[in-house]
Amino acid sequence: MNMHAPAGTSLIADLRPEARNAPESGIVEVMNHGRLKPGLIPLWVGEGDLATPEFIVRAANQSLADGETFYTWQRGIPELREALARYHTALYGRPFAADRFYVTGSGMQAVQIAARMIAGPGDEIVIPTPAWPNVPAALGVAGASTVSVPMDFRDGRFTLDLAKLEAAVTARTRALVINSPANPTGWTATREELAAILALARRHGIWIIADEIYGRFVYDGQARAASFHDVMEQEDRLLFVQTFSKNWAMTGWRVGWIEAPPAFGQIIENLIQYSTSGSPVFVQRAAVAALDEGEPFVAEQIARAAEGRRIIAEGLKATNRVSLQAPDGAFYQFFAVDGRTDSRALAIELVDTANVGLAPGTAFGAGGEAGLRLCFARKASDLVEVVARLQKALAG
Repeated sequence: MNMHAPAGTSLIADLRPEARNAPESGIVEVMNHGRLKPGLIPLWVGEGDLATPEFIVRAANQSLADGETFYTWQRGIPELREALARYHTALYGRPFAADRFYVTGSGMQAVQIAARMIAGPGDEIVIPTPAWPNVPAALGVAGASTVSVPMDFRDGRFTLDLAKLEAAVTARTRALVINSPANPTGWTATREELAAILALARRHGIWIIADEIYGRFVYDGQARAASFHDVMEQEDRLLFVQTFSKNWAMTGWRVGWIEAPPAFGQIIENLIQYSTSGSPVFVQRAAVAALDEGEPFVAEQIARAAEGRRIIAEGLKATNRVSLQAPDGAFYQFFAVDGRTDSRALAIELVDTANVGLAPGTAFGAGGEAGLRLCFARKASDLVEVVARLQKALAG
């Protein structure tokens, strides 16, 4: 017996390969390297620097004071499902029924449930990359394999080649995962592109898992990005995964939702029951307040992100070391530094030399290996300082 090996090491080989082979997060590796550095400005994860606003916290506190600490509806409390229907009706300009919405213990759980409903061992899921790494990882844990379709990068901008996307579809393909606006690239599909992707899925009889989590963060003067809601029919194979984390500064609350046909209700309820047995009522009361009272705060978040986008894009261009365009959507700037191809090493180096935390593109799959992701959902003064530090470090 190896006395230096951690207890249980010899048993790992007996675990299921889906669990054993779940990848480590390349983002967390860089975070662990730098999270204790004094004065470091952390822009490596997908959250802003604003705490959850008081009106949302107040609703949760009131729920706790009222003793709402018991098991509850697996599909979500009726009040939250109705609030989700109102929110969607206002945002998309047509009626939505409450029974299309199912409350989950995070956007990540929404992804996991969607994956388990439609994919398993032997199935393939096609996903444009660079992509948020948790999605292909969740599919892998479900036993499915992902097929990457690297996006084209020209003149500092990412585009999706629909011919390449369709070429990746095989007899084993069960779904496309479409994230728009996209993390980490900021790519934002037009209505016409979404219609073409949906037509592709219809031709092949496959599903679309639609991640439109950043749909409110667009910078063209519109209230939202184009959505599959704009082009879909009721019978289309579409599952929407969503979260309260981004719009309402609720990353730590762990609450999201799936939008799916009402006929799926018992299936989704079962999957929630056998994982978390539902989300806490006090968290759901907070989510109701976010939806019903949160539009001024969402507008503030978007305005701050727009200013952050400007500061970062202008500042990075001034280094003359990067080629980029400000992203159309989401709140990330994805960029590569001329002459540097190992983004993992560069991200760790910038922690040490610039005291800035960025996510390495190696974490986001094919096509992102040389890039870095910077989250600009942060106060302007911090971002001005980040630009100064990066300009100095990259000049060196």
